[in-house]
Amino acid sequence: MISLAWPWLLLLLPLPLLVYWLPKKSQNRVSAALIVPEILSGSTVSTAAQDNNKSPLIMLSLCWLLSVVALSQPQWLGDAIDIPTEGREMMIAVDLSGSMQIEDMSLRGSTVNRLNMLKAVLGDFIERRVGDRLGLILFADDAYMQTPMTFDRKTVKQMLDESVLGLVGRKTAIGDAIALAVKRFDAKQKSNKVLLLLTDGQNTAGRISPEQALELAIAKNITIYSIGIGADVMLQQSLFGTRRINPSSELDEQTLTKLAKQTGGKYFRAKDSQGMEQIYQLLDELEPVEQDQQQMRPLTALFYWPLSLALLLSFFYLLIINFSSFSRKTT
Repeated sequence: MISLAWPWLLLLLPLPLLVYWLPKKSQNRVSAALIVPEILSGSTVSTAAQDNNKSPLIMLSLCWLLSVVALSQPQWLGDAIDIPTEGREMMIAVDLSGSMQIEDMSLRGSTVNRLNMLKAVLGDFIERRVGDRLGLILFADDAYMQTPMTFDRKTVKQMLDESVLGLVGRKTAIGDAIALAVKRFDAKQKSNKVLLLLTDGQNTAGRISPEQALELAIAKNITIYSIGIGADVMLQQSLFGTRRINPSSELDEQTLTKLAKQTGGKYFRAKDSQGMEQIYQLLDELEPVEQDQQQMRPLTALFYWPLSLALLLSFFYLLIINFSSFSRKTT
């Protein structure tokens, strides 16, 4: 159906008649308060008007009518479309401690550090979360909110890509990261509150311990999915040759498992990019919170049709006036 955004502007339609009915300018007056267009006041300027040809007046009336209709913003109101409202609300907490620079990760056949692998794989995950509300927390010595809850996945991914090691210190404040997520989830009354915690170490900083943060998460009904990052074996060159070391010796898997288990989540170990794919399988199984169904009706602007027709009629009117003036001069 067709509707008008500003229908009250149609009250301007009789305005030319009011101007036409104004008292005509007196011949003995030097000036007038209002100069009335001669084509509307009945003056005999054009030859067409003298010959009782009403075509210019009709064209001008149509131009005014179309201009007012265009000004009232006609638009086509389409059929109602259901907006998908089912989705997840996830806070992603990413570790930026110094150990994330260890190059023990395999990504597309190359060896990269842990943070670069996380950016690549987690970036793909963020792009896939169409309809979900995502937030990003970065933590090391402290935890801070990089991106609040938003549907703008592009911004979340950009903020993740722009994160650098040493931005907030070198240690690991896991408890502070969980507590900050709990605080930002608190404003949402009804939500499947999910926290993705990605770290490669143990809690070595912060004002809140992981145990205290766990109590807060349980009280707020927040599900934690913890991901431990780091390979089991790494070859290290030394003066005495090559030796095998465990670069993830400081990873506190016991605490990460406890955080996930007691909140109804699950702990994962990401030894390479393929290990991170388990996150996708898990999140696809999460049940989103059903919200009230919303609808939208698409609007298509139509003002350019009457406006274009008015401009076309104005052009023809000018041609008629110029042709009439030329004909009168030649005769």
